[in-house]
Amino acid sequence: MRASRFFVSTLKEAPSDAEIVSHKLMMRAGMIKRLGSGIYSYMPMGLRVIRKVEAIVREEMNRAGAIEMLMPVVQPAELWQETGRWDKMGPELMRVKDRHGRDYAIQPTSEEVITDVVRTEIKSYRQLPVNFYHIQTKFRDERRPRFGLMRGREFTMKDAYSFDRDVEGMQRSYQLMYDAYVAIFNRFGLQFRAVAADNGAIGGSGSHEFHVIADTGEDALVYCSGSDFAANMEAAEAPGLLAQRQPPSQPLTKTPTPGKTRCEDVAELLGLPLSQTVKSVVLMADAAEEGGEKQLWLLLLRGDHELNEVKASKVPGLGQFRFASETEIVEAFGTTPGYLGPIGTARPVKIVADRTVANMNDFVCGANEAGFHYTGANWGRDIPEPVVCDLRNVVEGDASPDGKGVLAIQRGIEVGHVFQLGTRYSADMKATFLDVNGKPALMQMGCYGIGITRILGAAIEQNFDDKGIVWPASIAPFEVVLCPMGYDRSAMVKEETDRLYAALQAAGVDVIVDDRGERPGVMFADWELIGVPHRVVIGERGLKDGSLEYQGRRDAAATPVALADMAEFIRGKLQA
Repeated sequence: MRASRFFVSTLKEAPSDAEIVSHKLMMRAGMIKRLGSGIYSYMPMGLRVIRKVEAIVREEMNRAGAIEMLMPVVQPAELWQETGRWDKMGPELMRVKDRHGRDYAIQPTSEEVITDVVRTEIKSYRQLPVNFYHIQTKFRDERRPRFGLMRGREFTMKDAYSFDRDVEGMQRSYQLMYDAYVAIFNRFGLQFRAVAADNGAIGGSGSHEFHVIADTGEDALVYCSGSDFAANMEAAEAPGLLAQRQPPSQPLTKTPTPGKTRCEDVAELLGLPLSQTVKSVVLMADAAEEGGEKQLWLLLLRGDHELNEVKASKVPGLGQFRFASETEIVEAFGTTPGYLGPIGTARPVKIVADRTVANMNDFVCGANEAGFHYTGANWGRDIPEPVVCDLRNVVEGDASPDGKGVLAIQRGIEVGHVFQLGTRYSADMKATFLDVNGKPALMQMGCYGIGITRILGAAIEQNFDDKGIVWPASIAPFEVVLCPMGYDRSAMVKEETDRLYAALQAAGVDVIVDDRGERPGVMFADWELIGVPHRVVIGERGLKDGSLEYQGRRDAAATPVALADMAEFIRGKLQA
């Protein structure tokens, strides 16, 4: 490729709406162009990266035995209604009508469509297992699109779906896809971690997320350096920090705490450690049926811990909760938030204590009266024994659930997710096959996604410096850029540039020649911004000495390489 025949369009400054590093650098490097909120055109430079990502994904999916097909972007509402997701998905699911008034979804994912395909095509156990995948445009009507390709509304995703005879077969298919994902992310050249995860709205029995490690990541990843344990924050089990409850040693006392509505402020006023306080979180479970009664819940956590909302949703009765309004709180507790507690509520509430809180004694909690807290509160004596659940986020230093060390936390960007779905969709859509005994049985499903376009943003968040992007060679728009000094003015430079260009092309190297006639400073700045991992400078001075200058994108200085050795030198760098 010659730069004069390609489209190179860089900016000195990022647009004002670009918020994070990857968004800014992709805009400046001319890889994407904003069309609307959360919607981008993939410019030629960015599209080259996307195609390389897709190629690696295709090769590893094919190697794992998955079969490529292509499902439509627009899907009939009837399929989504079969599984109940037409209503459950909420406003993120873009709904449209055709000219006849029929409802359709702009797909965010394809579980319904692939299940419909398979239930009409697969009849016998002899046709199983099977795994179909496609790489297709998706659309999710994000409430607040941001961060460029990291949280856009339109994006490209690879999703795969396996179908098996039984649970054991599904688990084998799941492991095949898990291993394929490890191979894919290794080939991308990215530092990543696979973590146990919650299945969330997609349903099923087990899942893992694949995260690219980055300090700017939105997700907190929990891991143990002494074992293989790793999970996202939502799925990480938090141990109780007190082995057993000590007997009461203080009387229950209503203590003035004027203006102190935060546990930190109460602890400071009373001269107590924050870990001696208990915070109250009030949730409301609305009635499942019209006319039914709503139920108020009080969740209790230690003052220095935070509620894990996913764990809260797993408490029986709290599957569909919301945070209570201030009006509802005042009606139940007789006071505004800041002084709430489990003792003396104005009307009955269901109380759930985190594992650690359940073993606390002589703790501080709200007195349900403005300006007052109780000290010396104890279970059994002052408050009925609670329902006990794991409610909190883990913190650094917690014991690992596998008992092999302590937990650490790092940030990550989710770019892939594998799920064991079981019969979540096959049951709703009656996807059955005849088993070895000739009896109908439900297919066991798995689904596996990779955010193709999100990989670009995640890779940049992990690989950049003050000059621009630093792409891993496997997904860079070009592996090598040749920067001739005076290509249009020096016959010697032009001849050697063309010779090296041809040699690298013949060796299968993805190389571009910057023959635009730009000044050296402009050339270097452009390709450092774009992030091409290897650069060769061809100049008359070096040629007279029989050498060229090589510089890796992360190298602090250039390295002279003999003219005759440069092609082989570059091949060695790429193989390394």
